[in-house]
Amino acid sequence: MSEVLSNILFTFQRLDWLSVLDMTLVTAIFFVIFKLIRGTQAVVLLRGILFVIVLLLLMTSLFNLPAFSWLVQSALPALFLSIPVIFAPEIRRGLERLGRVGFAGIFSRSANRLAHDLQRTIHEIAVAAGQLADRKHGALIVLQRNDSLDEQIQTGVRMDADVTEELLLQIFYPKTPLHDGAAIVVDNRIVASACVLPLSTSSEVLNKMRDRQMGLRHRAGIGVTEVSDAVAVIVSEQTGQIAVTHSGRMLHRLDVERLESILTSFLNPEKSQPENNRFFKSKKDTIQRRKDDRRAE
Repeated sequence: MSEVLSNILFTFQRLDWLSVLDMTLVTAIFFVIFKLIRGTQAVVLLRGILFVIVLLLLMTSLFNLPAFSWLVQSALPALFLSIPVIFAPEIRRGLERLGRVGFAGIFSRSANRLAHDLQRTIHEIAVAAGQLADRKHGALIVLQRNDSLDEQIQTGVRMDADVTEELLLQIFYPKTPLHDGAAIVVDNRIVASACVLPLSTSSEVLNKMRDRQMGLRHRAGIGVTEVSDAVAVIVSEQTGQIAVTHSGRMLHRLDVERLESILTSFLNPEKSQPENNRFFKSKKDTIQRRKDDRRAE
């Protein structure tokens, strides 16, 4: 351990402003490359190439395999030369974008595009939820945030499709094989449907709801938000009501406009905290609202 610390200290002592500039340039280049290929098929190809390279290096360094080492040393240069051919479409698009808008434009356009895609996704989900509610077709849509839902995604059917109203209506049509389960949205794409979610470990929220028809779909919607920071949209098959769950709590009896507003508040980091406080502010407000509903009836 002391030797490792000594080597690290020796490395830092040799650093000068040129070394810092050198590392900064290399980091910036890799950052721009990853930014350009993010969300494309190139990411999958890059993962495969890196996996193969790491595996080959480990085998040649851990075992004495002269013939295999020679083969790897001869093949690796050809592999690196093939990278521009494999990623030719992404490289061409990136250079065209760089020529049109420059470095600053890459980041601003990327941020604007992501924000636009997110808002479009929210709108499509809200409109689809309204249509499903009118038809009393049960639905459960989960939007991943920071916590990974890979474990739940593995239980469903892989899709990797754009989020559209028509596709959501088709998924949750009662006579289709995919309607029984949850559709999970990651990075503005439906990655899987018919997914199995963990049921809520606490019935406190459901016991306090006026609508006793709420069952497994609502328990699953609450359960997934108890184990992650995801947001779930639920459409009741019995009542046709729309609900949103987050952090193990539920807000129900929503219309399309309010659903879209709530989803925007949760999925927008700049607005999530004040909006959460506004929509889930206290138990007293919820109780008072229920009393008002009973009096109106």
